[in-house]
Amino acid sequence: MPDLTILHHTGCSTSRHAVDAAADAGVDAEVVQYLRQPLDRGALLDLIGRLEDSPADLVRKDGFFKDQGLVADDYTTAEQVADLLVEHPRLMQRPVLVRGGRAIIGRPKDRVAAFLAEA
Repeated sequence: MPDLTILHHTGCSTSRHAVDAAADAGVDAEVVQYLRQPLDRGALLDLIGRLEDSPADLVRKDGFFKDQGLVADDYTTAEQVADLLVEHPRLMQRPVLVRGGRAIIGRPKDRVAAFLAEA
């Protein structure tokens, strides 16, 4: 069983960096392409519960977010974020690294090495 799960987007250089860093560190990782295998609401709430970052940080406030007419202040709680990401998985920040009871957003890139170095 892998030590680490990486929620990954192949089109994202920061996400690819996390996958490469895990391999370079010899960490056995399960790589989940979350756009092909979207998380359901329960899995998202579980992830948010492990996340060291705030629930709102899990949402990308990019051009797509703005094009949908969304407002950041409407997505601050775990429930609001989970509901949004079920509807629009592409708005999930990436990469997300999960190990045991902890999870982080792997941005900036230097957070990845520190997380991988922890037992």
